[in-house]
Amino acid sequence: MKILILGIGNTLLSDEGVGVHVIQTLAGRVAPEDEVELLDGGTLSFTLAGPIESAEALMVVDAAELKAAPGEVQVFEGPDMDAFLAGNRKSSVHEVGLLDLMVIARLTGHWPERRALVAIQPEKVDWGEALSEKVAAAVPLACKHIRQLIEAWRGPIR
Repeated sequence: MKILILGIGNTLLSDEGVGVHVIQTLAGRVAPEDEVELLDGGTLSFTLAGPIESAEALMVVDAAELKAAPGEVQVFEGPDMDAFLAGNRKSSVHEVGLLDLMVIARLTGHWPERRALVAIQPEKVDWGEALSEKVAAAVPLACKHIRQLIEAWRGPIR
């Protein structure tokens, strides 16, 4: 099963870029035989519709307003992911929202049945290339959740 792990965010806006930082952390830790594709989705665009449509399973990693302490990680799987996206239309620095990509994939019949959002509460969304201390400390936990999802969906990673 091909699993796409999509990290999104703007790395010039400190914690907003956490999804990309998680992808960078995972790079080199996932073997080719694991059939996992890591993709830096940056600030999103319609060009991501293609990779999402070709994925059998999808994980998205992004900063999100969780009304939680900075650095808290929450996982929304399947319909819970869809509901979270639909209920949290925030003003975004992204050209296209993840909700827009979900709608496109659904319209074409390619929204993966296995899907999850790994969301991290930002502390600071302002100019800066480094994550805040609390959000940087959450990156290993986000990676752990991702590995657990992969194992649950496909069996243990070698």
